[in-house]
Amino acid sequence: MSSDNSAAVKLDWDMAKRYVGEQVVRQILNYLEGNPDQNIPRLFKVIEPLLRNPVQRKHARNLRLAYENDPVMKAYFNSLFSDIDRDMRNKIICNYVVNSVMVGWPHREQIEAKEHFTPPFTILIDPTSACNLKCAGCWAGEYARHDELEPELLDRILKEAKELGIYTIVMSGGEPFVYPHLLDMAARHNDMAFMIYTNGTRIDDVVADRLKELGNIVPCFSLEGWAAETDARRGRGVFDKIMAAMARLRTRRLLFAASLTITSQNVETVTSDEFIDFLISQGVRFMWTFHYIPIGRDPDVNLMIRPEQRAYLAERIPYIRKHKPMPIADFWNDGELTRGCIAGGASYFHINARGDVEPCAFVHFAVDNIRDKSLKEVLSCRFFAEYQKDQPFSDNLLRPCPIIDNPQFLRQIIRNTGARPTHAGAETVLGGEIGSFLDQRSADWKRIADPIWDESRKARDLQEQQAQGM
Repeated sequence: MSSDNSAAVKLDWDMAKRYVGEQVVRQILNYLEGNPDQNIPRLFKVIEPLLRNPVQRKHARNLRLAYENDPVMKAYFNSLFSDIDRDMRNKIICNYVVNSVMVGWPHREQIEAKEHFTPPFTILIDPTSACNLKCAGCWAGEYARHDELEPELLDRILKEAKELGIYTIVMSGGEPFVYPHLLDMAARHNDMAFMIYTNGTRIDDVVADRLKELGNIVPCFSLEGWAAETDARRGRGVFDKIMAAMARLRTRRLLFAASLTITSQNVETVTSDEFIDFLISQGVRFMWTFHYIPIGRDPDVNLMIRPEQRAYLAERIPYIRKHKPMPIADFWNDGELTRGCIAGGASYFHINARGDVEPCAFVHFAVDNIRDKSLKEVLSCRFFAEYQKDQPFSDNLLRPCPIIDNPQFLRQIIRNTGARPTHAGAETVLGGEIGSFLDQRSADWKRIADPIWDESRKARDLQEQQAQGM
């Protein structure tokens, strides 16, 4: 470990020890070494009682039970011990588990009680709108390509985030690795965990070495499937460049993930056993999936997944989670896990490269700009209050989205707050041809989703009755 990295880890420990206790932090880090079969359950048992929120404790307990009883989950957690660089593993545990969850969560609850708004778990930030690719249908493709957050502004945002108990930051763009201050900013805020959505083409050996030195950045590579699907959207040779970047990080034993845009054309390809197994073999440790939303560059409603395809995903994604040693999320179908829509400051919100504060990466409307107000001010604004008062937007948590599942709510929020579109064409989701299509598509999905939800609810009720009778 370099002297700079050692100092950074020591700073993390000092901060955590003030809140959690030196002995507990040392015990947690000690359990990251040695025999995972023994130490992972011990690690959970140390953390569980320290989590003040009952939801957190339940999640921790469920993870421990999954490890103890599920061979797939056990293999996955063990691989994090055996295959991930020790310094990065310790850094992520300190920054995410200790700082963001054990320290940040109760701090956010204290702010909620005092200030009457709830700081979210994370913020999605675009440091730049510049990108070295021009992907077809890019959700951010209509933002001005020259916008950038000044390093002083980004530094201020991150400082204010920590003051609100937010220690996990997600970045997108544009291409974040085009932003010249990215790695230095992660070094300056070494007590935070960063996940960076990236096209992967800018991660050469120099960048990979710096990522290993820092230890607090988890790259998340964007893919559409195999080379044919990915290159068709992103450009010839991009898939091979992504694989080369993954190889660089895998050789250095770093943690990284994948992000898949699911369309009507690739839904079965990207969820096939062959493709999932391939990503695991390349070193991918978790995966996000995003349904295509008709916003951004040349929106095409024909790329949206059809209701029957979405029903397939509602069954297929849980199957993958159960049978493959890699966590996978499906934001639009995982409403039961997230308690519905997570946007609008509830669990996250979006700051674009111009500084506009948007409720979601796919809702390109804003009232405030972060250059004019503090994080505290924008989180307590009427725009987010209007957004949150109707969440989860549906009792059926398979229909949580105010864009594609309940578009009447997004129109109402925009009318009530006077939020402005943040680029030309953003307003097309509210009316016209695209708006009419979303109305029809949401109705079609409702007819399929409601019976699925009713059956799953009956199954959950039966499981709870059986558990109580044990």
